[in-house]
Amino acid sequence: MATVHLRIGDLVWGKLGRYPPWPGKIVSPPKDLKKPRGKKCFFVKFFGTEDHAWIKVEQLKPYHPHKEEMIKINKGKRFQQAVDAVEEFLKKAKGKEQPVKDDPHFHHFLLSQSEKVRISTWWAIQCSLADTGSTSIQAADSTAINGSIIPTDKRIGFLGLGLMGSGIVSNLLKMGHVVMVWNRTAEKCDLFIQEGARLGRTPAEVVSMCDITFSCVSDPRAARDLVLGPSGVLQGIRPGKCYVEMSTIDPETITELSQVITSRGGRFLEAPVSGSQQLSNDGMLVILAAGDRTVYEDCSSCFQAMGKTSFFLGEAGNAAKMMLILNMVQGSFMATIAEGLTLAQATGQSQQTFLDILCQGQMASTFLDQKCQNILQGNFKPDYYLKHIQKDLRLAIAMGDSVNHPTPMAAAANEVYKRAKALDQSDNDMSAVYRAYIH
Repeated sequence: MATVHLRIGDLVWGKLGRYPPWPGKIVSPPKDLKKPRGKKCFFVKFFGTEDHAWIKVEQLKPYHPHKEEMIKINKGKRFQQAVDAVEEFLKKAKGKEQPVKDDPHFHHFLLSQSEKVRISTWWAIQCSLADTGSTSIQAADSTAINGSIIPTDKRIGFLGLGLMGSGIVSNLLKMGHVVMVWNRTAEKCDLFIQEGARLGRTPAEVVSMCDITFSCVSDPRAARDLVLGPSGVLQGIRPGKCYVEMSTIDPETITELSQVITSRGGRFLEAPVSGSQQLSNDGMLVILAAGDRTVYEDCSSCFQAMGKTSFFLGEAGNAAKMMLILNMVQGSFMATIAEGLTLAQATGQSQQTFLDILCQGQMASTFLDQKCQNILQGNFKPDYYLKHIQKDLRLAIAMGDSVNHPTPMAAAANEVYKRAKALDQSDNDMSAVYRAYIH
């Protein structure tokens, strides 16, 4: 194989961690940014993003000889935008009749101290991973400098377009992922088809056509039906196919689904999310994952598109347990706040003043302020369904029973939510638990 000699100014394809190759340009690093020790590397500025990183020479290929090859294996929108940026750059350079390497936009640029530390840290992690053979999504996350995301070239499927799923799919598409969608109510798919998603006729078809399929449905029964029912996920599973369960369900159901998926040669990950419809729309969810670590790593760009951070918690079932505990605390807290607001009113105190005092103290939070303001305005538009938080409380209580651990606070809150459901508040926001105290 002929040796390719690279130098500053060359256009290249650079492979960053586990991401697909991306077009970039070798540039001079800032003078005070030291070159990493060890293997030979170049400092690369990537097109279509604000990313820049030290890349090992063996992870670089010349741009023009490999252009057609790279375009064939990567069809994402962000990727195409990056290629278009390269072509525009070449046109401008040709028009100025000057060498590409002399373009002032790429030749020198300034980095903040935090960016320099981040680049150095990324390089240290990569060298460590090369020595140990291990992988880490934290290392992959650090390559998304300044928030830019390089979408995976894997085909993504998504089942369930409810409050959370809709925001997740929208962000996957915005970040250039290739996505196929399915929903029990097919009309919900229309908006995403307009945004570039493909339509799957059944869950089995989506799984068979995609490399990684996510699902996000309402409860354990819906999750099991989706996998085990007619034309379900299990019928589309083949060796190597990845299934990611994002629903908040009990650990026993997670274990069952993991076993049936892996029995067909599939790879399984649970990844429930902590957040709300608004946080889902904003791409600011917190992802709790457990199961197959390699699937977790393959989902890196997807998790970056939908969330602000992610945690890997070990074996399948652990994420379900953690999510139920978190939602148990949140649901109990919401019921207590509603109780406080109504007690303030019953004793002649100003509810607004009660809220103002709370928001100036140690309990201040965006969650507290938004939920209480919505209550005072009579706005119970769902951001997280009341019926779903009551389901989470019920499952958390059952989990406590299974390990002989008392959950009296959650049990009390659960009764209040059950009363709210009896008052037809199921499809309102969880804050509508307030109405259980005034009727």
